[in-house]
Amino acid sequence: MRAQSINHYGYDKETKEECTELINGTNRKHVMILNIWFFIVNVLCIIFSAFDIFSVNQSEMRLYIAYAVVSAVFFVVCKTYGAKPTTGRVTVLVVVNMLIWMAYSIQISIDQPYMAATLFMVMLVVLSFSFISTMLRTLAGIALCCGCFLYCSFKIKAISIAEQDLYNVIIFVSLSIVLHFAFQRTRMQQFVTMQKNIQIQRELEIKSSFDALTSLLNRGRFFSLAGNILSNPHDEYIAICLLDLDEFKQINDKLGHQMGDKAIQIAGQTIIEGLGVDMTKKWTFQEKVLKEGISFPGRLGGDEFIVFIRGKKNREEVTELLQNMLRSLNSVEVGDLHGIHASLGVTEITENDRDIDVAYKRADEALYESKRAGKNQIRFMDAEE
Repeated sequence: MRAQSINHYGYDKETKEECTELINGTNRKHVMILNIWFFIVNVLCIIFSAFDIFSVNQSEMRLYIAYAVVSAVFFVVCKTYGAKPTTGRVTVLVVVNMLIWMAYSIQISIDQPYMAATLFMVMLVVLSFSFISTMLRTLAGIALCCGCFLYCSFKIKAISIAEQDLYNVIIFVSLSIVLHFAFQRTRMQQFVTMQKNIQIQRELEIKSSFDALTSLLNRGRFFSLAGNILSNPHDEYIAICLLDLDEFKQINDKLGHQMGDKAIQIAGQTIIEGLGVDMTKKWTFQEKVLKEGISFPGRLGGDEFIVFIRGKKNREEVTELLQNMLRSLNSVEVGDLHGIHASLGVTEITENDRDIDVAYKRADEALYESKRAGKNQIRFMDAEE
């Protein structure tokens, strides 16, 4: 097995990076679980110490209270700072969690210099099960924690007790390393399988929702999404625009169908850039539309497009947006294709509009007026009072 594979639990670096989101989510969840458990343990120790139960040392009451407070504060930090589990943030939470545990177990060991440490060994094994990073980082973390523990042990304890701690560290570190690799390799296998399933679901979502040529929403998905928005009460300013390429048949006849497809692709990309929407993560785009209230485009078929415009205040802002799109299309220079002309029909959505088909019909009538007026221009159709 290659060293790189061992470092990534039997997988290459690229495969592990594909599972980053799953790894971060799991590590953050385990930080939360371990911190809650740590808080409960300290609260129980406070109770046992207060009532002198199970021979818990009452002199350590302040230590238990201090770490109970630390774990409570850390829980709040995990909920806020770790709300977006990026790799950097999760790494910070994991490191802080490990430092808290190690400091606690070392302090308990120091306060009991007459006996070999046991809590440190238990926590070392638990942490080896809990977090997944890389083998090199894990070994570095274990070495750092054990180095600090043994330094304190040999400085505070009698040599015979310190040597017992050293013996235990050797045994438990060996166990922790073996268990860490075996357990995290199994977890990586689960992550890889889950990632493949997620990828399949994403591909199915993209194929069922997006036009392959332009990457815009297909007709069915656009109308489903728009209908969902209009069926709910809405008081924001919304407009729907139909865009149809002018003389598209001539492009196909004179320049070939390949150039015709290129013109359609350029038109789709121009619409996306004009709206300023990010459609790279297509599998979350529809959720983003509903949550963030952004504009979205679709391809109806052939050389006809439709745009659901949001985030504008009035007709003037919509007109400016569409004029910029039209100018971009007119300035296209690709081979023998010198400019793309298009007619645009627009209608504004009123508070009473609940049926996307009715709004579409108005936009279609506006598009017809744009064609009849000479093409390559914008026309609005008002809703009937």
